Amino acid sequence: QVQLGESGGGLVQAGGSLRLSCAASGSVYHVIAWFRQVPGKEREGLSYMRSTDGSVVYADSVKGRFTMSRDHAMNTVYLQMNNLKPEDTGLYYCATTQFWGMTAPEEYDFWGQGTQVTVSS
Repeated sequence: QVQLGESGGGLVQAGGSLRLSCAASGSVYHVIAWFRQVPGKEREGLSYMRSTDGSVVYADSVKGRFTMSRDHAMNTVYLQMNNLKPEDTGLYYCATTQFWGMTAPEEYDFWGQGTQVTVSS
């Protein structure tokens, strides 16, 4: 079991920045990712990090604006979000899986409770 807890969400104006954190504990995982849930839409994968070397892959929707990073011990991962847009509004989750290359939410085993991000125009 992996326990995950997100924090750092809030209300920000368009063009602003936020940094989300995801604290992980429990079992070892291979991949940790950030997802976004907007009401009425499917949960969207934003960024995926491989634990072995810290490699990150970004979705096109956030490439160049969002940066995923981690602390050295891999206990916490971050999502730095810059130049936020109203369409970035949603509930942000971190999740883990044992397999690299997985992008669909149903392929992820453990999830945090989510943190709300609201971007006003």
